[in-house]
Amino acid sequence: MVALDGPMRPQAPAVGFRTAKEALRVGMRDYNAGNKLGAAQALEFAATKGDALALWKLGHMYAKGDGVEHDDLKAFEYFSKIADEHADEPPDSPNAGVVASAFVALGGYFLEGIKNTYVKPNASRAHEMFHYAASYFGDPNAQYNLARLYLDGNGVAQDVRQAARWFNLAAEKGHYQAQALLGHLLAHGEGVPRQRALGLMWLTLARDASDPARDQWIAKLYDRAFAAASERDRAAALSYLEQFMKRPR
Repeated sequence: MVALDGPMRPQAPAVGFRTAKEALRVGMRDYNAGNKLGAAQALEFAATKGDALALWKLGHMYAKGDGVEHDDLKAFEYFSKIADEHADEPPDSPNAGVVASAFVALGGYFLEGIKNTYVKPNASRAHEMFHYAASYFGDPNAQYNLARLYLDGNGVAQDVRQAARWFNLAAEKGHYQAQALLGHLLAHGEGVPRQRALGLMWLTLARDASDPARDQWIAKLYDRAFAAASERDRAAALSYLEQFMKRPR
């Protein structure tokens, strides 16, 4: 579905496992026990058999330098293998979240590129990755990242209405950064019809879900919208919030 060009560096598979399932089980057991080197070796065996979860776990380990040497290119290649081999995974399958997450990770790498490698910044390619995970898998992180591309006009023509649409889909799933930016757009009518009360509702949800120390930008957006809202707007926002919290999850 989405072929990713670039050489895959060969990995030496671990031995001593009969099946990918067994290697995955041992790898996750070792990882949770703190034996991350052993985990990486077991997971590599499962990865050579195409196991999506093993590929994903290894990708994240190399992306974060978690028990292995940090290596973004290795991470990119593990995620690429998932995209190449599992793109058509049914959206309701057990592996769907893993596959969607791999596409999101690839989108991030294409946005920034990987220094001194064949992975160059390519916003259009990032859009392709995010759009696939957002539309086919309905992944909220992908929907948020896709919305940011439309909001900034990065790799696509700027389209605030499209951005708001994708922010809304992610916001409905509890993505608090999407809730914050959707709320900001609605509260101030930036590129969309102004709806102060609804915007304040989304910003309230985002503020409550965010980390005050890490996400000060959300508190600032909330404070700005609250100050601009009338008492009627604030009361309506509270009513919207109560209705939202009563929705079945």
